Amino acid sequence: MKTVKTTKYVQDLKDKSVSELNEELTAAKKELFNLRFQNATNQLDNTSRIKEVRRNIARIQTILASRNQ
Repeated sequence: MKTVKTTKYVQDLKDKSVSELNEELTAAKKELFNLRFQNATNQLDNTSRIKEVRRNIARIQTILASRNQ
């Protein structure tokens, strides 16, 4: 079930250009790396954020793939 927040995020992604999406993807991957690092050192409080960022990366990649067709 999609939430309003997710729907708005996906719509915002669809409105961005390919270069902006690539920048967003790079930032999300860096964030995921940092979250994993924090998790490994037991410094991460909100572990559900990892799942959320992974899904956001997948959303960005899906939109990029659909534009390349």
